[in-house]
Amino acid sequence: MSWIIVKIGDVLKQYRIEHRVQNNTLYKQVSILNDGSVVLRGEKIGIEIGRKRQFLIDIKRYPRTLIFTRQLLLQGSIGIANEEVHNCIVTENMPMFSVDDSKIDIDYFALFIKSDVFRKQVRRVELTGSAQKSIHENTFLQLEIPLPSLKEQSEIVKIFSKFSSKNSEIRTELKNQHEFVNQLRQAFLREAMQGKLVPQNPADGNAKVLLQKIKAEKEKLIAGKKLKKEKELPPIKEEEIPFEIPENWVWCRLGEISSDLSYGTSEKADVVGEVPVLRMGNITLEGKILYSNLKYVSSEISDLPKLYLQNGDLVFNRTNSYELVGKSGVFENTEPYTLASYLIRVRFFSPVHSKFIANYINSKICRETQLEPQIIQQNGQANFNGTKLSNIIIPLPPIEEQNRIVKKLEDLMQHCNDLEASIKQSELQNEKLLQQVLREALSQPAGDAG
Repeated sequence: MSWIIVKIGDVLKQYRIEHRVQNNTLYKQVSILNDGSVVLRGEKIGIEIGRKRQFLIDIKRYPRTLIFTRQLLLQGSIGIANEEVHNCIVTENMPMFSVDDSKIDIDYFALFIKSDVFRKQVRRVELTGSAQKSIHENTFLQLEIPLPSLKEQSEIVKIFSKFSSKNSEIRTELKNQHEFVNQLRQAFLREAMQGKLVPQNPADGNAKVLLQKIKAEKEKLIAGKKLKKEKELPPIKEEEIPFEIPENWVWCRLGEISSDLSYGTSEKADVVGEVPVLRMGNITLEGKILYSNLKYVSSEISDLPKLYLQNGDLVFNRTNSYELVGKSGVFENTEPYTLASYLIRVRFFSPVHSKFIANYINSKICRETQLEPQIIQQNGQANFNGTKLSNIIIPLPPIEEQNRIVKKLEDLMQHCNDLEASIKQSELQNEKLLQQVLREALSQPAGDAG
């Protein structure tokens, strides 16, 4: 049996069912994810919909409906619609097509649009639009697809489905391995914050003495007008203490051991300026600060120089999506940097190791007992302010043990990073193998006529 190469337009027919949005009608809207899933995005009353000229998805009349997003086709926003999205509305930027099942198996077509064979064609076509690149459906319909007989298409789908099932099992296992590494990280943090990660050494002394020295230093600075006197923090109650710590450790509030707690600059950062600005995206979930993808402010703004970061400052993310509020890192740089207003700078008295505090804040045990009960969500945005941060309670070891814990955690976290890198490499190889099998399945057999 021979294969032929046809235009996508030979097996698809575009349909457009125009609909004028009515103000008092409730409409369902859709999104196309980058994995090709066509899903419900939500519902909206007509008066809240800006574009009144919309188009209906008709699964009853066109059960094999293909839909894509003009601006996001390069990212994989193309898929087969299901009954769940029947009668949903879309804009003209999401064209719809009926798949001709007398010429092509819908499952075969679904494999094709997920393949590198298809993606390479998409990357080669001329893109239109200046602000946001897009591919018009007329261009899309001119792309080519290898077309064996319907019987061969069905066989290809069956063979690939078996391989894909095995591939899916591998992906699940690799996902489980990722979760295991995350659990391992948190287990190390939990052990560290309970004083179980490194050996205790009586020669380290007692952290109560350290805390008393810090309090005395703070009072001295306040008396000398070098530090502003703030509202006294409440004593720690027995019911606030979330877990046991070694006898030579002490519980304290973060505000007791910090000399400064400041919001970042409200000045709008841009691509020009002399001073780099750390933003939310510069702090990873693992507590690393990234000095890349930076924006800048002028060195002449009034917030500076008082909001310059110093080496060792803790940077806390106070507003973001719920799961990202609280991620913290330590600034390790001697260059002049500042931070954006949705971050908080915390500077500690010496001797307090800011990395030890950052590790505690990034631990699940701190998040569940100190942060989450106080995170406020408003209009889809989660917030945690400086007053609350100052009041969270911290398990404080002697400085020598803080140093040992930080060093041990760095070694263990690097081990976790190495494991994760190995897992990601396996994921990449697994995806490459899947695409290779798909590429071979869509390749025209030698000797067949074009």
